[in-house]
Amino acid sequence: MRAIIQDAYGAPEAVLRLGEIEKPAVGDGEVLVHVQAAAVNGTDWHLLRGLPYAARPGIGVRRPRNRVPGLELAGTVEAVGKGVTTHQIGDEVFGWCGGAFCEYVAVREGRVTAKPANLTPEQAAAVPIAGFTALQAVRDRGRVRAGQKVLVTGASGCVGTYAVQLAKHYGAEVTAVCSAAKATMVRELGADHVLDYAAGPLTANGFDVVLDIYGNTPLRTIKRLLKPGGTVALVGGTGGPWFMGTDRWIRAMFAAPFLGIKVRPLVHKDSLDDLVLLRELIEAGKLTPVLDRTYPLTEVAVAIEDVRRGRVRGHAVVTP
Repeated sequence: MRAIIQDAYGAPEAVLRLGEIEKPAVGDGEVLVHVQAAAVNGTDWHLLRGLPYAARPGIGVRRPRNRVPGLELAGTVEAVGKGVTTHQIGDEVFGWCGGAFCEYVAVREGRVTAKPANLTPEQAAAVPIAGFTALQAVRDRGRVRAGQKVLVTGASGCVGTYAVQLAKHYGAEVTAVCSAAKATMVRELGADHVLDYAAGPLTANGFDVVLDIYGNTPLRTIKRLLKPGGTVALVGGTGGPWFMGTDRWIRAMFAAPFLGIKVRPLVHKDSLDDLVLLRELIEAGKLTPVLDRTYPLTEVAVAIEDVRRGRVRGHAVVTP
């Protein structure tokens, strides 16, 4: 079968190639999925470069342990392994895995569930990881509730587009931060107010919760944005190659008591229960993936670079 193969760490265009590998055999407790779509997110770029270095013992010290990249998918079950009880051949599913940029992948039974009936495979592939991250940021770390004022940075990205919708679902008044070119799209997702990050420093204030998504908003700025005792959820981030911004989380948590705010970093957890909840919200019309463009398997490197450089509104998806 065709697959994108990576044998070394580096820039996408330098280390990714299209090749032929054996179609995987389905093991006990697994389903074989014929991949119809695989989403691209910011994590793909970091993993391709072996970042952060602190994660190398888990992902491969000198070269990637998993030769096929890609983390989330939608497709059709082609075979089921011994002991599988929740899926059968022909089921349309979506979920997360390792090695999604290929034609077929064997996935543990508990990592996929029925695809939302009102989504295409391309839309469904864009839900799992970004959806987990946004849901857990809004619900668990931000603890957003009705009547609160919430600020979402990075609102036009793959996580931010879900965060805006989920904050509205939980009853908040949402202010979104994005570029002027993407403001209309973010308003259509439900944002009550939109701020252009290029227009100058953020001067708004009085927020109960700030969802700082993949950003490095200075903590003093966040303090000005928040009400006394307000909460900031730190979601992802950028920084040095060793810790990729997680060191900022530690500094922020130490500083929080002196600034009079609550700092709650998020490392998302892959969760079948959360994936089912996201599906229910989507089928109820309360959550919609924003799919900007699709790419053929031969252009995975281009897709990853487009996402990294902010050229994509919402999601980019590869269609093997």
